[in-house]
Amino acid sequence: MTEVLLAHTSGLDATALAAVRTLLDDAFDGDFDDTDWDHTLGGMHALLWEGRELIAHGALVQRRLLHGGRALRAGYVEGVAVRADRRGVGKGTAVMSALTPVLRGGYEVGALSAADGADVFYQQLGWQQWRGRTSTLTPTGVQRTAEDDASTFVLPLAAPLDLTGELICDWRDGDVW
Repeated sequence: MTEVLLAHTSGLDATALAAVRTLLDDAFDGDFDDTDWDHTLGGMHALLWEGRELIAHGALVQRRLLHGGRALRAGYVEGVAVRADRRGVGKGTAVMSALTPVLRGGYEVGALSAADGADVFYQQLGWQQWRGRTSTLTPTGVQRTAEDDASTFVLPLAAPLDLTGELICDWRDGDVW
């Protein structure tokens, strides 16, 4: 298998960033907007290239999650995609595996919002579906995000988690989870 390149956003040139954006636009069939792109930047990227073609990507950014009376340092997974003609052969697993040591070494919990149909993929990698309520801490207070309950997954690390409790994410533009 081709080696996965791990790099911070600041270490990617304009060509690499353009390739990531194109892959994400294609993989999400036009349902990937500028706020989604913004959420993908500012952290670590796992990139899998075949020659000059980017075939898989995932990003890990820092966020704060509130749970059990604590503000947890969370590694939040964004922008996971595999080119359509390379899916189902371990490329997504390779990208997530490259991000895992960063998660384990720097965060109290991993979190993500799974795209439709990706639940089994994340569960096979050890991620657990959140069974409690999800909310976001908005500028006007905590707001329930019931539509995100089923798609929210966590990777328990250092922090104790009650998967049936409430999980609150920090506020951001666009999709908060």
